[in-house]
Amino acid sequence: MGTIRPFRDEDAESVAALFQRIFRRGGASDCGALADYLLELYKNGPTSSAEIPSLVHISDRGILSGFIGLNTLSMRWHDRPLKVALCSTVMVDPTEKDALAAAKLMKAARTGSQDFSFSETASDVSLRMLRTVGGKSLPQHSFDWVRFVSPATAAVEMARRRLPMLTATLPIAKLIDRRLRARRQRMPRWLAMPNPVRPPAGFETRAIDPAEFAGIFLALTARFAVRPDWSAEEIARLVREAMAKPAFGTPVLAAVYDRNQRPAGAFLYHVRENGTARVIQMVASEHQTGAVLDALIADAAGRGASVVRGRTQPFMMNAILTRRIPLFNVASSAYHCREPELAAVLANGDCFLNGLVGEQWSRLIGDFR
Repeated sequence: MGTIRPFRDEDAESVAALFQRIFRRGGASDCGALADYLLELYKNGPTSSAEIPSLVHISDRGILSGFIGLNTLSMRWHDRPLKVALCSTVMVDPTEKDALAAAKLMKAARTGSQDFSFSETASDVSLRMLRTVGGKSLPQHSFDWVRFVSPATAAVEMARRRLPMLTATLPIAKLIDRRLRARRQRMPRWLAMPNPVRPPAGFETRAIDPAEFAGIFLALTARFAVRPDWSAEEIARLVREAMAKPAFGTPVLAAVYDRNQRPAGAFLYHVRENGTARVIQMVASEHQTGAVLDALIADAAGRGASVVRGRTQPFMMNAILTRRIPLFNVASSAYHCREPELAAVLANGDCFLNGLVGEQWSRLIGDFR
């Protein structure tokens, strides 16, 4: 049947090797560096906790055959402090053929002292397992939004990962995109962008540093009933870690200011020329979300992105829908909470989750290729 126990220092290399097999398909990353990072992330770092430890599954043969990573996040429900368990990196060795290992890990992970557990990247299988132990999905948090800036260029960029010879067709794709933009008035808005792409009138986008981002983040998340309870230093540390994603390209950290020079919002994303701008976090004031989203897309387009992609949050949905931005589900955000009143707040969307309050800041996403 196997056993579940807390993650130990001596498990790090085995967990790193399992991570490589499951998520990187045996890629060539340095397992030693990955093992060190796993220890920092899940055992010895500022978001790890002996009270809510990460867990491993040991098979009947004594082999480490499964793992679930748990980070402890300090949050607040109005004036009440909350302890949140962020569940991530759920993996089971298929060669051990223990059909219940993942379910046992998830069940054990929810029995700690946390007020609620949360996962940002639950697969269909994981979501079904979570539901069997009382977990629920968060639909408005569970989509990726995608804004095409240069659709033909985006198509070539995606295809040439498998067929590098298609790189030669990029000039043709860019010509097609220029013609598409010239016809944008007769096309669906989700597939049309003006040329050049301009930021919204009356707003200015400026580069900022992690400390400035932290101040804006704190101010603009204060309106949510359930929100991060972090110091500015903690936010800046997460931002710096989130910027270290070489697989996603160059990090961009910027704020959007209104005509009175008040911060309307801020964002962090990574971009490669002709490729995808991957948004880690966007924050915005309640009545300027659309302007901040427009500014983000314009900024990424100006840096050569062919596509802008991010994770949804409830406060963004009206702005996304009125811009006809497509949504698709790759992974679901889900939670488990034993307190009905708190669970109702999470379910109705008056909470700030995903992005920095999720898994997107971790270097396991966008690094260790």
